[in-house]
Amino acid sequence: MHLFNFTRWFRRSTTSDEGSTTLTTLDDEIRRLCRTLPTSIKRKVKSWSVPNRFTVFTNIKGFDTEMQGFKELFNRYLKERTETKMDWSKITAARRDIVSYDSLLKDADNETLKKLAVLKVNGGLGLTGAKSALKVQDGLTFLDLTVQQLQHLNMTKGTDIPLILMTSFATYEDTIRIVKNRGHVRTTTFNQSRYPALFADSHRLCPKDAGPSNKALWYPPGHGDLYTALHRSGVLDRLLSEGKEYLFVSNSDNVAATVDEKILQYMIDTRSEFLMEVVDKTKADVQGGTLVEYEDSLQLLELAQVPPDHLEDFGSARKFSTFNTNNLWIDLKAIRRIMTTGGMALPIIENVKTTEAGEVIVQVKAAITLSTSTHTYTTALIKLETAAGSAIKYFRNPRGVHVPRTRFLPVKDCSDLLLVRSDLYNVANGQLTFSDKRMFKTPPIVKLGEQFRNIDSFQRRFKTVPSLVDLDHLTVAGDVSFGRSVTLRGTVVVTASEGQTIEVPDGCLLENKLLAGALNMTRL
Repeated sequence: MHLFNFTRWFRRSTTSDEGSTTLTTLDDEIRRLCRTLPTSIKRKVKSWSVPNRFTVFTNIKGFDTEMQGFKELFNRYLKERTETKMDWSKITAARRDIVSYDSLLKDADNETLKKLAVLKVNGGLGLTGAKSALKVQDGLTFLDLTVQQLQHLNMTKGTDIPLILMTSFATYEDTIRIVKNRGHVRTTTFNQSRYPALFADSHRLCPKDAGPSNKALWYPPGHGDLYTALHRSGVLDRLLSEGKEYLFVSNSDNVAATVDEKILQYMIDTRSEFLMEVVDKTKADVQGGTLVEYEDSLQLLELAQVPPDHLEDFGSARKFSTFNTNNLWIDLKAIRRIMTTGGMALPIIENVKTTEAGEVIVQVKAAITLSTSTHTYTTALIKLETAAGSAIKYFRNPRGVHVPRTRFLPVKDCSDLLLVRSDLYNVANGQLTFSDKRMFKTPPIVKLGEQFRNIDSFQRRFKTVPSLVDLDHLTVAGDVSFGRSVTLRGTVVVTASEGQTIEVPDGCLLENKLLAGALNMTRL
């Protein structure tokens, strides 16, 4: 395509009036995508020979089903943009429906445990690739640790608790590679939906075809898709036919989210169809969803639902002292009842990503190159997502359980990864516990700079993971690398000025030190 024609096309595609994209236009674009499906899909073959499949459907009906789900989500998105957000005056922090974990005294018996299944949300990318495939301790991945946890529980309790993995086109390959040789725990994998990203200006679909070349312009629509994908895949019916009644859901990177017999028994005793584990909010958790009482029901309030003039209130630990861990305990029969009687219309989270238009178009059509152009166009992409915890309002007698921080150890970035890989923790039967050498049973604060954001760069800059057992605070910025067998204690700040490099040598001990420039050490 000639550059002038491309420029005219791009402006036309991204400057239409808001809301002008109708569902009829969307239907046209979906039909266009359908025509680009691989021939094997359009011929309605029953399987695809490529195990690392980008598409999560095996025939034209599967594609239509997913696109119908996307159309419904998009339609609600357009409608909700014109509606008033939640009435802030009616929102109060949940109190009466949240119980302290310390008050739970009774354990579920072995017969009850036999009715449980464990589901790990494993559809999103983290750092690079599937987060569950990252090594944590002793060469074990997040998924390995989960398998070890369940294997130990099944062996000691005489149960057969299966592991269910909700993957996506983005994480399928990494997940299958890990689980195929883990025969100790019965494992089932199913894919969540695959939706196309939208141009923010025009609400036009970003991908120009449904093949792997456009992979970056498709996305898994958040863990709120769990209920639809679980039901649509047939996994829900299979679990129920096996006598399973309860599902424990957690994120794949939260290695502290283990099966808890007290919480399961509390769910049964209270006849609650939905339990959400919450923890105390810290400064790092201000964006996390929180349980609230709204119009006489227990609901999850997410940041995207908060009116702009109340964002400060939302982040206040005084007003909302706890937040959602995404450790969820759900009644399987209740899921089937809800999904077969109208389903769920979960609040939509508008995830906006800004990118250069040229970059987007190159991903869409490789033949277009704008590197010689003097014009740079910037647009935003929208990904419409939902959260699993938002479903709490659809279940009967929902409750929150205020759990200790030891049940919430997420790995959201390389700073978190450094902590769980260090000598702060020991591993036993797949569980991470604080080292006895650690005086305070809370992790130190670690802030790694932009140079450590990518996992490859992170691993290159740490020859081995430093000893952190006596660390309180670590801040690293600039071109910094660490040698082998480094020990960090107290408060350590390492900052390399622009154009300079700091290399912490092998065997170095840094205790209450500031390193700046080029190995200029100053005692704090």
